[in-house]
Order: sequence, then C-alpha cells, then structure tokens
Amino acid sequence: MHDMKFLIEKELGNGRGRIGNIETKHGNIQTPAFIVVGTKATVKSLTTEQINTLGAQAVLANTYHLYLQPGDKILKKAGGIQNFMNWQGPTFTDSGGFQAFSLGAAFNNNASKIADRDSDADTTEHNQEKFAKVTEDGVEFRSVLDGSTHFFTPEKSIEIQHGIGADIIFAFDECTSPHASYEYQIEAMNRTHRWAKRSLDYHKNNNKNDQALFGIVQGGRYEDLRKQSAKTIGEMDFDGFGIGGSFDKEDIYTAVGWVNDILPKEKPRHLLGIGEPVDLFGGIENGIDTFDCVTPTRIARNGSLYTRDGRINILNEKYIEDFAKVDSKCECYTCKNYTSAYLSHLFRSKEMLAATLASIHNLYFIVNLVKEIRISIEQGNFFEFKKEFLEKYYK
Repeated sequence: MHDMKFLIEKELGNGRGRIGNIETKHGNIQTPAFIVVGTKATVKSLTTEQINTLGAQAVLANTYHLYLQPGDKILKKAGGIQNFMNWQGPTFTDSGGFQAFSLGAAFNNNASKIADRDSDADTTEHNQEKFAKVTEDGVEFRSVLDGSTHFFTPEKSIEIQHGIGADIIFAFDECTSPHASYEYQIEAMNRTHRWAKRSLDYHKNNNKNDQALFGIVQGGRYEDLRKQSAKTIGEMDFDGFGIGGSFDKEDIYTAVGWVNDILPKEKPRHLLGIGEPVDLFGGIENGIDTFDCVTPTRIARNGSLYTRDGRINILNEKYIEDFAKVDSKCECYTCKNYTSAYLSHLFRSKEMLAATLASIHNLYFIVNLVKEIRISIEQGNFFEFKKEFLEKYYK
C-alpha cells in the first residue's frame, strides 16, 4: 500500500520513549525528528539548500494553503511537491482541517491548538460557527485570499494531498478549540472517527503514489476521550498516527502519554503543531517520534532567537554593540558568520536578510536539539541531558 517503514532502534526504558528510523521513498528520517514547516511549499525566507544545510530531514507543507494557491492541480502537474519546491527529502502534508476551522469564515487567526490556562478567550462551539460551518459531510469555510466559499470533505482533503504528493499525509479531522465543552468534544471526536474511516477508505481506493496515511487522535484535554480516540483510531489500518491539538499547555505530557500507551507501538507518532524546547523533551519522553511547528520561524521573523540560556530578543539595546555570536555553542551558518550586533542592525533597519539569518539559527537550534535528544537516548543519559538543558534554558 505504501513505501514507508518504521523501525524502533532503542527504547528509553520508561515504556514510552524510543529512537527509530522512518524509511520513505525520498529518504530516511531518524527519529525523534523535528519536521520543518514549509507552509506554502517554502520555508519562509529560506532556500531549499539552506534548509538542507541546517540539518532538516523533512519538510511539512499545508494542504489548506496549497489548495487555495497555487492549487493541487499545479502541484500534480509539477510532479508533486518535491519537484515543485526542489526538496529531495521526505515530505509531509497536514490535512487542512486545523486551518479550515481556525482561518475559516471570519478570517480569524486567533484560534490556537493550545489553551493558556490564564487566557479568557472563550472560543466555545457556539463561536466555532464564525470560523467555519461543520456538517456531517465536511467543513465549509471561506478562503483567506478572497473570501470565496469552499468545502472540504475527508475525501476531498485526501484527494488534494494525493495531488500534492507528500510521502506522509494525514486524515481529515475536526480540530476543536481547547475551550470547547466536554459535550462538544465528544461530538467532534466521534465525527473525527467517522471522517478517519472515510479518509482511509478513499486513500486505499486511490493511493497511486505509495503515500503513507496517518490517522489523527483527538479528544481535547479529557482523559477518557483521548483514550477512547486512541483506541478507535489505533484499531484502524493507518500507517502511523498524528496527535491533534487542543491541549492545555500543562497537559501535553499527560495527554500524549495516555494516547501513546494505547496506540500500536510499532507505528510512528507525530505531534502536530508543537515545538517549544520543553514540549520536545516531554513529547519524546512520552513516545513521540516526529513534531512540526511554525514557532521557530515565526518568532525568528520578529527577532526572537533561541539560545542555550533561553530566548532572547535581538532588538534589545544590549545587542547593538554585542560582537559575539547569538549562541556561543551554536554551529549554524548564522552564528559561524555573523554577530549579534549585525543581526540587531538588520532587524532595526528592517532588512530582508534579518528574517533569513534568524530563521536559519532558530531552525538549526530546534532541529539539532532534537538530534541531541536522540543521541542522549542512544547513550543512555536522556534524563540528565533533559534536566541540564531545561534548567539552563528556563532559568
């Protein structure tokens, strides 16, 4: 049915964490791995060569955005996303569900996969109507480009992803707000399960590119729903699994743990849209194999940079005359060649190069942090490494 193989090479010893290898027809992904987000078949401000040299193993593109522009038909004509963007390594596409909901009707970009406990933004299900209209058949949403109306069904999402041609694709799910009520979470979860089966059926009948399909586990922050969803989705014949958003920040580890204790161990698991250092450690410890997140590049474009001593804002006055590199231990292209003072100058003068150099640094930092975590599991000192890194980073 597909070319993907997953091999577990070593386990962490806590019954969850592991290191392994995902084999695709476009190359291998040594796991755990951070998958760089190239939403519109481009990692913003970077060339494909730059993505390669910072150590990225795979790129994830967005079904919703590529469907709206340039359209999946163009990607298909180009010979798939690899040819189109000149990226020869493995690729993922998400299902477009999260964007159809969060960008949906009101062009509202405030929906997030993670609720902050102190946030009072109550986007409950009554409010969901503003984003998009959900029916049993699928989701009606408005284009962020021109306001035109579109309709995604599970079948349509898989058809678009077949056209884009990524190695690993995701079933269409309903991504609820983290603030949605328990009752609504049940309804959305059950619908996600029905959509999962429809996605799988369509994929099996039409998969001409040997693409692997991952099912998505939902259930919000509720233990009983997460476990029920993991059991239902885990019993379907998916090639791997995605764990969908809607967490409280503090619940990520627990929710991931509940789910991974139930999902079949021999298949890979991807945590969608999560990428903060603390979450990477927590996810890996609890059995996550791959992650994707726009945060590293998004914050880079605002001058926020990762260092071993925590995040810094390069626009702070103290960096104007700082002729050291951003992070003394960093081996990225930016740190090897430029100083904090130069980056500070680029941001202050609003030069385009600022986004490129900052994005290279942040992606290198996160991609290679996950590689270091992999090595720590290999060498048997994961817990020491975690403690040492997080103490320094969050001090």
